[in-house]
Amino acid sequence: NEVRLTFVGHASFLIESPAGVRIVTDYNGVHRPAVVPEIVTMNNAHTTHYTDWVDPAIRHALRGWATEPGKPAQHDLTEKDVRVRNVPTNVRDWSGDTRYGGNSIFVFEVAGLCLAHLGHLHHDLTDEHLAQLGQIDVLLVPVDGGFTMAQEFMKDVIAQIRPAVVIPMHYFSPSRLQRFLDMVRDEYPAKTQADPTIVLSRQTLPWKQTIVLPGPH
Repeated sequence: NEVRLTFVGHASFLIESPAGVRIVTDYNGVHRPAVVPEIVTMNNAHTTHYTDWVDPAIRHALRGWATEPGKPAQHDLTEKDVRVRNVPTNVRDWSGDTRYGGNSIFVFEVAGLCLAHLGHLHHDLTDEHLAQLGQIDVLLVPVDGGFTMAQEFMKDVIAQIRPAVVIPMHYFSPSRLQRFLDMVRDEYPAKTQADPTIVLSRQTLPWKQTIVLPGPH
């Protein structure tokens, strides 16, 4: 009853369920695993977070942004032992305006765990967002500190969600990642591993909130 989470690159991870369902987050034309997944999610319509060229062998391609004003993306999909759903959020555009429903936090319920991928989150979360998310065990967090949110603000989002495991992503350089780790070290111990694959289960979740750093792909 374990889920395998493999870092593919940037903000893309391969999630593998006990029943063999494979999911790729932030599926794009740059970072892709060698296997063809059954499900792909694309949080944000940005070049490194989505693609219009989806392998036809993929059964479900879930796009996380509103295609019409006032109509945010809504997904709730079950495939064997996996449920995938989304919580819409907003993003800034390059002009400084807000694109309402321009991003989704995707939630993956698998092997008795809830994993959430924040995507390109640009703001803190409301009580409504937190209620829609529910209890999150594993959180995939962008820590670039600029294109999404300042690292100090992203730290506040982590405190809002209170996951058992935090996995940083979307950090562009080792120095940006290290700045984030230095900032949170007093609250979140960090565990680094050489392997890009993390094996997770309800029984092995840490008792204290922990940062886990998978190895490079």
